[in-house]
Amino acid sequence: MFLDNAHGVWRALVVGVAAYALLVLAVRVGGKRTLSKMNAFDLIVTVALGSTLATVALSSDVSLAEGATAFGVLVAAQFAVAWSSVRVAGVRRVVKARPVLLVHRGRIRPNVCRRERLTEGEVRQAVRASGVGGLDQVAAVVLETDGSLSVITDGKLGDAGALADVDGAEVRPPG
Repeated sequence: MFLDNAHGVWRALVVGVAAYALLVLAVRVGGKRTLSKMNAFDLIVTVALGSTLATVALSSDVSLAEGATAFGVLVAAQFAVAWSSVRVAGVRRVVKARPVLLVHRGRIRPNVCRRERLTEGEVRQAVRASGVGGLDQVAAVVLETDGSLSVITDGKLGDAGALADVDGAEVRPPG
């Protein structure tokens, strides 16, 4: 039960190391975008890569060449979607969520928080974590596309140009 056969252990060791090396190479070829903060699509690709690595390392039914092909397909698909999302607005809308305004001028937007499945306490925690003691000092809290919360204080708002792509933000051009 502990050891069915030595061949399986050696195969997992050799193929696992080789598959891991191929995965590292594939991720490096995929570029920095593959390692960036993840949106939902990036997370799916990462989980698929990990699942493929495990399958190649542990299943004698899948060859190293098949695993390498799967790595290549996943990285190429991730690259193609990332490339397309930069150039085609329709692809971008499907693949990436838009950032959302949770706090506007010191007021929490409860309906937006509910829709995004966040509690007001979580929003306040983000404000505290940013070193701000009161909502009256907050110009905006944004739920970013990667799930993080950005806090912008009144003193750092500037022309609010950074909020131009945020759902619910009212950005007025200067002048």
